[in-house]
This record gives sequence, structure tokens and C-alpha cells, in this order.
Amino acid sequence: MGYFSALLKPLVDFALPPRCPICGVTVDADNRFCLPCWQDLDFLNPPWCSTCGKPFAFAQGEGAQCASCLQERPQHDGVRAVVAYDDKSSLLAMRLKYGARLGMAELMGRHLLRFLNEVPSDALIIPVPLHRWRIWSRGFNQSALIARTVSRQSGLAMNTNILTRKNATPPLRSMSAKKRQKIVKNAFAISPSRQNDLVGKTIILVDDVYTTGSTANACARRLKEAGAERVLVFCWARVLKDYDNASLK
Repeated sequence: MGYFSALLKPLVDFALPPRCPICGVTVDADNRFCLPCWQDLDFLNPPWCSTCGKPFAFAQGEGAQCASCLQERPQHDGVRAVVAYDDKSSLLAMRLKYGARLGMAELMGRHLLRFLNEVPSDALIIPVPLHRWRIWSRGFNQSALIARTVSRQSGLAMNTNILTRKNATPPLRSMSAKKRQKIVKNAFAISPSRQNDLVGKTIILVDDVYTTGSTANACARRLKEAGAERVLVFCWARVLKDYDNASLK
């Protein structure tokens, strides 16, 4: 922080004090929750499914898998979500994506740093891409903003040009899991000139919310076809209830 910035900070904090990103009450510092909101968030931790990372209510032994993975293994190698998706955690994702509250991306990205002990030092960060039309209309890719924070704080490389969204898919928020899967199945592509960057790599695929897994699976399939060894999905929130027509992404 520069000399003049340091002088002005107390005045700025007085005029615009840091506030809880959920309820808006004044807090000690930026990107922090008030105690009641912090306690209400359902932070996710092990034990979880060895395949997809879905949390278990209790430990089930090494290598245990959830019922969904026993039925059909996902294309990715696990999801690491900070919190369960609910009324409070969803506010951050909504305010970032639809309210352009870009500071939310910084908060989400910082919370994702706790999962980095699972990846090698040469892991590559790739955000779930948006189609160029969606970026033009929204002005930003929320997943890329979150990924940029993870990259900046960790020193891990990030690339936004390898994985692209070639199809302008419609909003998925009111669609069933099966319909989502059909729509995004062929929506992504790998840039031929960057394919060698993926060979043998662990990929951190960053998104804001994990719902049915359709988007993550479609991305992971393309990344692995191009040579990636492992694809871990890092996200702010994860839907844990049975999914049908939840109004999310």
C-alpha cells in the first residue's frame, strides 16, 4: 500500500466500512463474514466420496464411494466445494454473477486455497469458460475471476485459452439433470495450439457452483481426451440435495 493510500484508508473505512457479504452488517475487515452468518454456513470437510468428493455424514472407510459414483463414475476426479449450496451461500454466487459484485470472487477464491494441498506444484488452473456472447452481455466470467484469485494467491499457472465454450448454450437454471447433460455434452472444445499444455497435468477446474455435474463432466472429458491426467473441480458451493429442477445455473 502506498503512502497516500495508507493515509486515506482510515477515511475510506469510516465512510465505507467493511460489511458482511451476506447480511451487510459492519465487520472488522473486507471479505469477512459476521459471526452469525459464518456459523450458519455449512462448510464442507472430509469424510467424502473417494471418487466425486460428496461429503459423507460419517466415515465409511478408505475408498468408499457414494451411491451415484457406484452407479456411474464421473468424468472428473472429485469436487472440492467450500460450502453446501443453501439460501445464504447462494447469495454470494448470485451477487457475483448477476449483481456484478466482483469482490465476491476474491472471497470465494481465497476460501478455495485450503484445497491446494491435494494438487502438485505444477497443477494448471482452468476456469469453466463462458461463450463469448455471454461474456459480452455480462461483462465478465465469474469463474475466471475466482480462478484468478486462486492463481494469484498460490502462484499456480492459470490459462483461459485452452478450454473454450464453442456453443452458446441457453441458461440451465430451470433444466433437469438429463437435459443439462444433453445440452453441454458437446459444448466445449480444446484449442489445438495449446493441447500439449495439458499432457500429464493435474487440472484445477474452477467454477462458482456445482449442481448436477453436467458442465464439469463435459469439461473434464475434453481435458482428459487432450491428455490431462487428473481433473479436480474447485467451487464455492455445491448442491447436495436430490436435484431435479432447482433454479441454479
